[in-house]
Amino acid sequence: MKLHDLRPPKGTRKKHKRVGRGIAAGQGKTAGRGTKGQNARTGGGVRPYFEGGQLPLVRKLPLARGIRFSNPYRIEYKRVNIKRLLNHFEDGAVISPETLTAAGIISSSEERVAILGEGELDRAYTVRVHRVSAGARQKIEAAGGTVEQLPVQRGGYRTR
Repeated sequence: MKLHDLRPPKGTRKKHKRVGRGIAAGQGKTAGRGTKGQNARTGGGVRPYFEGGQLPLVRKLPLARGIRFSNPYRIEYKRVNIKRLLNHFEDGAVISPETLTAAGIISSSEERVAILGEGELDRAYTVRVHRVSAGARQKIEAAGGTVEQLPVQRGGYRTR
């Protein structure tokens, strides 16, 4: 086999239609565009949004698209993995939103904090945050620490 023997498999390449080449070609005279009208002309046709003056479908959809579908009561948490705590806190430290802010892990003590379980823990911490994952709770308690969940305040400060 040589380079000039290579051919694409049968049926993968389709010949394009040569329109407007006479009556015998099957696509002569109007070249498949019908007779007269906007779409028969060169450069004719309507823009995608236009539906002949009728109110377009996208205008009929709910008015405030997007904003209505985001939950106004959603509570966002700042996620902190336990492996980050090892760099900032000594054994027996109390970890709260205030101490996390002082250590520079989160930007504000007003933020709701969730502790996640990525990493290993070898120090006993007292953790007082809004949410703790099951894996993180297991690792904190296995290291001799305790977990206290703070109540989540609705409304007021919201991180968005």
